[in-house]
Parts: sequence; C-alpha cells; structure tokens
Amino acid sequence: MKTKLASLAFLIASALTSLAFAQTPPPAPMPAPSAPMGSPPAASPITAPAAAPMVAPGGGPGMVWVNTKSHIYHCFGSKHYGTTKVGTYMSESDAKAAGAHAAKGKVCS
Repeated sequence: MKTKLASLAFLIASALTSLAFAQTPPPAPMPAPSAPMGSPPAASPITAPAAAPMVAPGGGPGMVWVNTKSHIYHCFGSKHYGTTKVGTYMSESDAKAAGAHAAKGKVCS
C-alpha cells in the first residue's frame, strides 16, 4: 500500500511540476548587439522634411499676398506669402493703390 501511495504521490508531483513549467512565459528575446565603444553612431531613419505651411490657392510670380487685416503685403516666395489667416492675392501696384504697404519695406518687383 505504501508503494502505491508513494507512486501516486510521485505521479501527482510530476503532473504539478509539468503544469508549473507549462505556464511560465517564454524568455524575452535577446536585444540586438550594440555598437562597440568609440564607433560612429548608427544612421538614424530617414525622416520626412517639415511640412510647409498651407498656402492659399492662387497667386504666383508677379502677385503679392495682401493681409487684409493688417494691410501689409508679402512678396512671392517669402515666408508669409499666402499663409496669413486673412488675405488675398493681387498685383503689387493694386496693393499699393488699396493702401497696403510692403512687409519690412521691401519692393517685390
């Protein structure tokens, strides 16, 4: 009887041990080896250039963007050309006739 009891206890212990190992998560993957000390840094992934500000449709060479709120006009190719909140495109002479003046006193023509 003792041998049957010992065999049963061994069988239960074996089953519990195998269940305990079956529930452990797999080991984490090994990280990629890092570059040795003193070597140049790895190239960073290519990133897209910063998005240009949204430019109002229309305009182009020979036209200025007039900020209708401040009455300042911006030349084609400048930072604020077509990007202020309110404005319209027109020729430089029309902008001057409407009372607008160039940004920072620049002449566009």
